[in-house]
Amino acid sequence: MAAPHSEHTDDWWRDAVIYQVYPRSFADGDGDGTGDLAGIRARLPYLVELGVSALWFTPWYVSPLVDGGYDVADYRTIDPAFGTLAEAEKLIAEARESGLRVIVDIVPNHVSDQHVWFQAALDAGPGSPERELFHFRPGRGENGELPPNDWPSQFSGRTWTRVPDGEWYLHLFAPEQPDLNWAHPTVRQEHEEILRFWFERGVAGVRIDSAALLAKDPELADFVEGVDPHPYIDQDELHDIYRSWRAIADEYQGIYVGEVWLPDSERFARYLRPDELHTAFNFNFLACPWQPDRLRRTIDNTLAEHAPVGAPATWVLCNHDVTRTVTRYGREDTGFDFAEKAFGTPTDLDLGTRRARAAALLTLALPGAVYVYQGEELGLPEADVPLDRIQDPMHFRSGGTDPGRDGCRVPLPWVAEAPNSGFGSRGEPWLPQPEDWPAYAADRQSTDPASMLTLYREALRLRRTVPGFGDESLTWLPSTPGVIAFGRGHGLTCVVNLAAEPAELPAHTDVLLTSGPLDDRGRLPQDTAVWLLA
Repeated sequence: MAAPHSEHTDDWWRDAVIYQVYPRSFADGDGDGTGDLAGIRARLPYLVELGVSALWFTPWYVSPLVDGGYDVADYRTIDPAFGTLAEAEKLIAEARESGLRVIVDIVPNHVSDQHVWFQAALDAGPGSPERELFHFRPGRGENGELPPNDWPSQFSGRTWTRVPDGEWYLHLFAPEQPDLNWAHPTVRQEHEEILRFWFERGVAGVRIDSAALLAKDPELADFVEGVDPHPYIDQDELHDIYRSWRAIADEYQGIYVGEVWLPDSERFARYLRPDELHTAFNFNFLACPWQPDRLRRTIDNTLAEHAPVGAPATWVLCNHDVTRTVTRYGREDTGFDFAEKAFGTPTDLDLGTRRARAAALLTLALPGAVYVYQGEELGLPEADVPLDRIQDPMHFRSGGTDPGRDGCRVPLPWVAEAPNSGFGSRGEPWLPQPEDWPAYAADRQSTDPASMLTLYREALRLRRTVPGFGDESLTWLPSTPGVIAFGRGHGLTCVVNLAAEPAELPAHTDVLLTSGPLDDRGRLPQDTAVWLLA
C-alpha cells in the first residue's frame, strides 16, 4: 500500500491539463478487441510526450458494462477484461514515475444490479435491512401497479422497476443501475472506505460521477417542473457528504473533481467551497455554441461563479458522453444538448476541424485546468456506428431515436498500416472503427507538422514553459466584432477570430502558435486562433 505522498501538496490541479482515458477504447494490449491496462501502460510514453499533467480513468472496475462501466459491481476489483488490481497498481506507479498523476472515477449515485448488496436486497424481500440500502417502495394504484412517483429519468424511460414481490426500486439511469440510499449510514461508510482504498494505492484524485444526484427527497415527492427544491438534484444534504469526503482527501493530499450539472451558478459554487470539492466540470462551456458573444459570456460567467470560493475554473470541449468537437463544430448547431441528438445530421468536417483547432488554443489559454478527452488530440470525428453494433443504453431507451454515445467511444487509431489501426493486434475491436480511421493514426500525425496532434503537443509545451498561462487572471482586450481577444500576463495574448473577415493582430513581438496559417497580409483568418507575446 502506498502512504500519502508529499508531492501532492502543491496546487498542481489548479492549472493541470488532465487527459481522460476511456480504457475500453484506448489501447488493446492482449489483442482481444477490448482496451486494457496493458495497452495503457504500453502507451504511457505517448502521453508523456503529449505533455499532459494527469490521467483520469473512467471506471475500470468489475461491471456488466450495461452503461460503459458506470454500473459498478465491485470497486475493489478491476474488471478482468481490463486486467487485475496488481496491474492497476503498477499503472498508477509507472504513471507517477513518468510524471503523470492518476485520477479514478467513482459512481456513488448507484451500483450495478449485480452488486452483492442489490442481489441480497432482491432475495431479502420487503421491509428487510438489505432493501434499506436502496429506494424500494410499494407502488401506487389499487394494486400497486403504478410507480411510486413520476420522476423523469436521466436516460429515457421510467425511473422505477417492479420486482416479482410487488415492490418497485428507483433507478435514475438504467434499470440495471439501482440508486443507493444515501440517508443510510452504511452507504456513506462504504464509500468512505472505497475512497481510502484508492488513495492508499497512490491515486492523486477522484472524479465523482453525477455528484449532484446522490441525496433524494425523503418523501420521494412527485417532480413538478420549475418548483424548487428539485426532489433529487442538488439536495442540501449533499454538502455534508462532501465535507466528510474532503477530510479524507486532505489526509492523502488528494483532490476531487465533481460532475455537477447545475444552471444556478450560486448553487454550483457551493460544491467548491474550501471544505468540499476541489473542482467541478464546466458543462456550460462544453455545450456553448461556436459564437463569439456566447463564448465570451460563458467564459465570464464561469470565472465569476468560481471567484467567490477561490476555486479554479475547468474547461473541456468533449468527453465520453458528448459528440466529438470536430463533428459538433462542423454542424449548423454547434452547441450540445442531449435532447437534440439525432441520426443523419449534416456535418462539414473540414469546417469542424478548423474550428476545433482554434477552440483547442482558446481553451488551453484560459485560466484554470483543462480536460482533454482521448482522441481529441487526433482530431477524431464522431463515428457512425452501425445500428446492429450500437451498445449504449441511451439509444435503446429512446426507442432508437437517439444515436447514443458510442460514436465518441470508438477505439483509437495508433498505427495507420497495422491491423485495427494499431488498437489491437488480433481481435476485432468491441466497436467497429470507420474505414478512414488510419488517416487519423497517431504515428502518421506525429510526423506531420500540420496535424492536430502536432498542434496539441506544441500548445501543451508552450503552456508548460511560457509565463502567463495557468490559474492567473484574464483581461479582455479591445477587439472588432466577432473577435475574442484576452491577455493573461507577461505579455501573453490569445486572439480567436470567429468573424467572416480576416482580423488584424494586436501589437506583438512574437507569434507563439497559430491554429492555422495567417493570410498573406499577416491577418488572422476566420475560425483561427493565435497566441502572441506583446
